[in-house]
Amino acid sequence: MPDIKIKSSAGSANIHYTISTPGNASAKSIDKNIPTVIFIHPVYIASEIFELQFADPTLRRFNLIALDLRSHGETSGKVGAAYGREQAADDISEFMKALRLPACHLAGVSMGACISLQFAISFPEKVLSLSMISPLPLIEPLDVAEGREEIHDCWVEAFKGKKVDQIALLDAVCGALQLGFSGQQSSFINALIARTVPHALKNWGRNKLDEYRIATIDFFVKRTAQTPAAVRKIRCPIKLIHCGADIAYAVEYTGEVLKLLQDNGVDAQLIEVPGAYHFGNVSNPKEINSLIYDNVSRNSPGMSIPPARPSVVSPFTAALKKAGYCQDDDDSDYE
Repeated sequence: MPDIKIKSSAGSANIHYTISTPGNASAKSIDKNIPTVIFIHPVYIASEIFELQFADPTLRRFNLIALDLRSHGETSGKVGAAYGREQAADDISEFMKALRLPACHLAGVSMGACISLQFAISFPEKVLSLSMISPLPLIEPLDVAEGREEIHDCWVEAFKGKKVDQIALLDAVCGALQLGFSGQQSSFINALIARTVPHALKNWGRNKLDEYRIATIDFFVKRTAQTPAAVRKIRCPIKLIHCGADIAYAVEYTGEVLKLLQDNGVDAQLIEVPGAYHFGNVSNPKEINSLIYDNVSRNSPGMSIPPARPSVVSPFTAALKKAGYCQDDDDSDYE
């Protein structure tokens, strides 16, 4: 899976990314005759969280692209004190320029949904639709901010001694699991964690704890509500997908986002997926994937969509299997 160098308002970065086309799990370029979807991951876990999307024959009727954001996964690039949704959106714009991508559809989860909304504001001509899974509230609720702070404090505590405190590290990981998956476990989730922790230790180790705070706390708590003037720049339709078992954000918060969008002329709708956890693309892939497919297929004028293949291979599966992922055991949904 390749990297590409960019330079944006956030500085230089080497973006790690993956392209899958209908017939190629690890393609070098897109098929320009069909729609392209860019997936933007949530906090902590990078592109591999989209395993169940890239393994879906229906979604693989499109070009699918996933990239690791700054301070996540295998992307290298410092996050400075000013890093937030605007700089992250600039990164995606420069990434699209570097790959010479046409206007794309965006599907983001949590933090990724926040970035995708900003992208539609900053670069309205480059986006055809948004599928926002577990969108962040207009401002971060105090109780959720406190929970994020607790995870941060456990992680920082792990590096106070000469050796990494494994118990404190585990406490931080458990906190993240609680936020994203309501504490549930499966072989897929365990494999994601096994793959994620080494990247986290590299990106947020002893000498990078300031970047850890920026990426996992400041990004959320320092943002302000989008203004009506900003929202009026959006040209594309938006699906707000609320996950019904989200322990962080109640549906009322998503309703506030919907009202802001609709009051300012945006074609937006709210859909609730019962039982889905905060990272709902993992807990309820069938429902989420269907919503993404519908949004993309409806908003790709003049493009052909090839028939679904009987089966497809995800570019992430092999590495996840080495980390303990058993597809037959999980059967794509939580037990």
